[in-house]
Amino acid sequence: MTIRYPNGNAYQAPTAKTGPKFPSTYTNYGKRGMTLEEELNESNTYYETNGVAVVHKKPTPIRIVKVDYPKRSAAVIKEAYFSTASTTDYNGVYQGHYLDFDAKETRNKGSFPLKNFHQHQIDHMRACTAQGGICFAIIKFVERQEVFLYRATDLFTFWDEQTRGGRKSIPYSEIAAHGINIPVGLQPPIPYLKAVDQLL
Repeated sequence: MTIRYPNGNAYQAPTAKTGPKFPSTYTNYGKRGMTLEEELNESNTYYETNGVAVVHKKPTPIRIVKVDYPKRSAAVIKEAYFSTASTTDYNGVYQGHYLDFDAKETRNKGSFPLKNFHQHQIDHMRACTAQGGICFAIIKFVERQEVFLYRATDLFTFWDEQTRGGRKSIPYSEIAAHGINIPVGLQPPIPYLKAVDQLL
């Protein structure tokens, strides 16, 4: 199946590295190997199951172009396009408040690169904020094993500065000082609604 971006370019999956196989030295202690998205999905399931909040990951909009039917009961998608640019990763409702946020990870220790965001995501968060929605980014510094809730309004400041020639990243010190640290837990793995409580 060929998946294409809105500009028509074909999606290229990362190629597997070939060569000698060496035993992995990585040890996974429980949920430490999960990606931020997996941790948030599990957290959202926990929140919904316990009647705390209803937050879901937004599906990526794909337009199917070509389908083969090798069997009467089975269809195989052969070609598809990302039909529109996606906005943020998650949205939902918590205590009567609309939440809209994006989840980002970085392996950088000293800063968070703004190239991880796109203009249409920033525009979407601005529009939601203007309507009274609570917008933010959940940023995970993988090497530091730290997760922060960072307000969209603070993100807008750095985004606007970079478009005027300012720095292209947000310093870790800024996120640590003005973001809300989210201690990693078990149930839920990322208890981000405790940080959202500080925004209400």
